[in-house]
Amino acid sequence: MLFASNSMLLSTIIMLTYASLGVSRPTSNFVDPDFPITEDPEEMRAEALKRLLEVFGMEDPPHTKGLHKQPPQYMLDLYNTVADVDGVTKDPDLLEGNTVRSFFNKIHSEQIQFLFNLSTVAKTEKVLTAELHLFKLRQKATTPALHRHHFCQVNVYQVMDNRKASHKLLSSRLVPIHTTGWEVFSITHAVRAWTADENSNHGLLVTVRTLGGTNLDPNLIRFASGRDHHESKQPMLVLFTDDGRRAASLENSLKDALNIPPSLKVNNSRTARSLENTEDEHLPCQRYPLYVDFEEIGWSGWIISPRGYNAHHCKGSCPFPLGQNMRPTNHATVQSIIHALKLTKGIETPCCVPDKLFSVNLLYFDDDENVVLKQYDDMVAGSCGCH
Repeated sequence: MLFASNSMLLSTIIMLTYASLGVSRPTSNFVDPDFPITEDPEEMRAEALKRLLEVFGMEDPPHTKGLHKQPPQYMLDLYNTVADVDGVTKDPDLLEGNTVRSFFNKIHSEQIQFLFNLSTVAKTEKVLTAELHLFKLRQKATTPALHRHHFCQVNVYQVMDNRKASHKLLSSRLVPIHTTGWEVFSITHAVRAWTADENSNHGLLVTVRTLGGTNLDPNLIRFASGRDHHESKQPMLVLFTDDGRRAASLENSLKDALNIPPSLKVNNSRTARSLENTEDEHLPCQRYPLYVDFEEIGWSGWIISPRGYNAHHCKGSCPFPLGQNMRPTNHATVQSIIHALKLTKGIETPCCVPDKLFSVNLLYFDDDENVVLKQYDDMVAGSCGCH
């Protein structure tokens, strides 16, 4: 039973990979020469999971440390905005870039000062937008000064050098004193500098002044800290990036990972049977379910949402004549005619492949317990056609 389960996992990963490439699924006669055909179920499972991690752009899964903190509500809301219940992208234009991370403050100071560890951000990633999210609390007490002020000036500085008390203004705006809730400040320029040179990251300093420029009574305006207030209100840096891993680069990496020459035969009959079920091959080209269950493959410890998703796969014949219901390309129609009339030797029938692909979103914890929202292109076969 364990071998059958691992064979099914192998089959799922290979079909998932080919669905993401938009190419036809391999037949039972072919196998990846780099994929070891082994009777050892543990070796097969390890290799299959390694390939699936490659599809998601990872070398290793994040190391889980038991119970996680509650994910920031902002990240949960953002995920629900861009993805449906299965993680499929609702609208590709909703998200700026393809990666969003949230970072929590690493220091506690008497001043309103913050430091965020950005070591998980690769230097090759393009920083698009960075925001400081602060939760403004209610006033501690009613004082005469409270009625004299309705707005305050909040300034956010990049700390350039702790020893020289050198600061660079990043953002400045008026904030209502009598309201409570999240306030968001742009800090993009500082984060770009920090990701280029991590040694330049000395943190942020926030000051609060009256409109006249004098210090404000701390009882009038307070921001939540991670130490003294509920973790759902703690300061947070939200970073939008693009890692450049779009469809073209994904296709190249997967073609290299699953390069299947037409001459290589499968020697293991049980694995060959797991790769393909010919039961429906005589049916016309159509889309079939292909569910990827993250709990079943052992990833539920670090993936927050979704629990899994339906990648779908394409299977079936493309017989002559090709009807419009098979969504054929002009090239496929010509190829089908040439094959049917036997005008040229060695011309096969068109292949049943995805002709529309959707991206899928993962919300997960990384190695440093940061919550990451990442969008992966071409992971779901939206429809199938003869190409």
